[in-house]
Amino acid sequence: MKSTIFDDVKYLEKMDKWFRAANYISVGQIYLRNNPLLRKPLTQDDVKLYPIGHWGTIPGQNFIYVHLNRVINKYDLEMFYIEGPGHGGQVMISNSYLDGSYTEIYPQITEDEAGLQKMFKRFSFPGGTASHAAPETPGSIHEGGELGYSLSHATGAILDNPNLIAATVIGDGEAETGPLAAGWFSNSFINPVNDGAVLPIVHLNGGKISNPTILSRKPRAEVELYFKGMGWDPIFVEWDETKSYMDMHKEMAERTDEAIEKILSIWKEARQKSADEAKRPNWPVLIVRTPKGWTGPKMWNNEAVEGSFRAHQVPIPVSAFKMEKIADLEAWLRSYKPEELFDESGRVFEEIREIAPKGLKRMAVHPVTNGGINAKVLNMGNWEKFALDIKKPGEFKAQDMVELGKYMAEVMTLNKDNFRVFGPDETKSNRLFALFEVTKRQWLEEASTKYDEWVAPAGRIIDSQLSEHQAEGFLEGYVLTGRHGFFASYESFLRVVDSMLTQHMKWLKKSLELPWRKDYPSLNVIATSTAFQQDHNGYTHQDPGLLGHLADKRPELIREYLPADTNTLLAVMEKSLVDRNVINLIVASKQPREQFYTVEEAKELVEKGYKVIDWASNVGINEEPDVVFVASGVEPNLETLAAISIMNKEYPHLKIRYVNVVDLLKLRSQKVDPRGISDEEFDKVFTKDKPVVFAFHGFEGLIRDIFFDRNNHNLVVHGYRENGDITTSFDIRQLSHMDRFHIAKDAANAIFENDAKPFMAKMDQKLADHTAYIQEYGYDMPEVVDWKWENINKEK
Repeated sequence: MKSTIFDDVKYLEKMDKWFRAANYISVGQIYLRNNPLLRKPLTQDDVKLYPIGHWGTIPGQNFIYVHLNRVINKYDLEMFYIEGPGHGGQVMISNSYLDGSYTEIYPQITEDEAGLQKMFKRFSFPGGTASHAAPETPGSIHEGGELGYSLSHATGAILDNPNLIAATVIGDGEAETGPLAAGWFSNSFINPVNDGAVLPIVHLNGGKISNPTILSRKPRAEVELYFKGMGWDPIFVEWDETKSYMDMHKEMAERTDEAIEKILSIWKEARQKSADEAKRPNWPVLIVRTPKGWTGPKMWNNEAVEGSFRAHQVPIPVSAFKMEKIADLEAWLRSYKPEELFDESGRVFEEIREIAPKGLKRMAVHPVTNGGINAKVLNMGNWEKFALDIKKPGEFKAQDMVELGKYMAEVMTLNKDNFRVFGPDETKSNRLFALFEVTKRQWLEEASTKYDEWVAPAGRIIDSQLSEHQAEGFLEGYVLTGRHGFFASYESFLRVVDSMLTQHMKWLKKSLELPWRKDYPSLNVIATSTAFQQDHNGYTHQDPGLLGHLADKRPELIREYLPADTNTLLAVMEKSLVDRNVINLIVASKQPREQFYTVEEAKELVEKGYKVIDWASNVGINEEPDVVFVASGVEPNLETLAAISIMNKEYPHLKIRYVNVVDLLKLRSQKVDPRGISDEEFDKVFTKDKPVVFAFHGFEGLIRDIFFDRNNHNLVVHGYRENGDITTSFDIRQLSHMDRFHIAKDAANAIFENDAKPFMAKMDQKLADHTAYIQEYGYDMPEVVDWKWENINKEK
């Protein structure tokens, strides 16, 4: 392109002043609580008692940020910033303060000396702002607490946002993580017609906390081959000691122009055709090498600081308790020449401010970073159209996930640009077949019509990378920018991303405390291929522990649904997808299972969270039962109903109540969970002292926790007990004692104690017969396979 005002030396000089101002503000946030512009020599009262923060990554990112501002102005871009390095919250604070957006969001941080003082003091300070990119940080959608997901979040954000560029800074420490390494495959899923672009900026500064970084120590030729081999076009910006700051600005300006012009050229060429004809381009990636702790102290205590790992956190040990070297801190701060950056009132000089992008072009206030560019609620259609007609409980079998796929196909059809499905190569395995009737897997690599299935350049499903991290990260980026979807995966391997779910929950918690933050669509996770249906994969694929992991988190932000059949699953999905500011974990079956609940029963189960099932009980809600059977989950529901049948035949006068639970955490006390049912309601359903036999899909401790704050502790739990094998479906259940015979046996013992010994012996014989049968035939015995529900005796 022709030279413009943005390439003029005077413009670059203004950028260098911005760079110095951002660095000055960033250092001040670590150390100072008063005297922010050094109007007088620093004293003990000016310095924080306990300076906290990170410096090493900051100056390199401030350098990158001002150059991104420049290309936004030059090319009139829609761009936002993702800060991958974990601890560098000053970057987004300092730069948003300089462009005026920080004060717009936080009016108490005024554009003067008093505002600077408040901003400096509250950084990484009790009651203040975090030391890393966080919800409080304007322009951020990426929590810096856990490394590795910047590319995944960036990709999720630019899907279906065709004019958006996610400028994504990747620390060379972050680049060593497994999720980030997998993130380079994200270019296989970005359609240059329908989607925006991710501009990765790998920041090579040479050091982690106390080690060198791998990429920074590799020869340039190897780094170049690495990125080219992953399908990216590397563009290098490399500092060395012979280059001045202005030399670096000139080089960075040329290279960022090159990167942006490549993106614009890719878009222009691709958009002359349809999205279905798109090919994967070689997107640019900037490799920017600057010293760790650039512009800071070069030495301390005869050891290198700038360029070394020692610049990582607080590079010089000065505090209000340790003032011996205060002159060194003051000299460092004065090296940025604050008198050239701020006027007498403490306001940034206008010549610096004027190079900021204008209005919503500023990255800190770009709409995508706060609820999305064009956020729309989902059109959910009517799930009842896809419901099964249940005339007699358990009369026929169906596959819940197959039926859900039909409903989700309609939702996808009704929401063509704001609903997606993500997963790690498991959409077909998870039986969502109907989705492929309305869309393809989005895939920009080569495809074979002979060998590949359902892949195309444009599609609403992204599941062709075998990485839970990527799928979850894509979904997070998608919902944090105002869109909707779900991530379906095998239950046991969702544990791979349980820390990601925790980080998302933390993001939601802090966001909801900020009046300027808009809300977010729900993040929906479907766990299939569950612990009790692993006859193919066996013990390695059994782990329902995500239920317990999430149950420990903020109760107002977590929902755990265990629908027992198709109709309840459909009702759960409708509720989950329209909910906001929560994480929904939905545990669903993909195997052929008996269908029990009508549409009306499913509605009540989802609305109330539980239901007393009349046709499986022989006492009314106002009568006192002898025993309460409870189930939560597909196989627990099936096995409990079978156990009730056994008990009813053996003890026809036994007063039985059966409760199915779908919204598990609603059973918690209101002291723990504001959505919990009252003690009065709990006692009415579960009684104050009668035996409660609870069959549960997960680890048993979670149910004991739920009952801990209630009156009734007469509880017997049958859940997952960490026993498994490659064996039959029923045998998997009985290995954990989550089967009809063990449930009936323990129920009888709880009710009748010693009088139940003959019945218990009968159940033990059933279990022995079962073991002998499967060892002979490799299949469950007909008594189990062919079992059908019969309404229990109502005579008392």
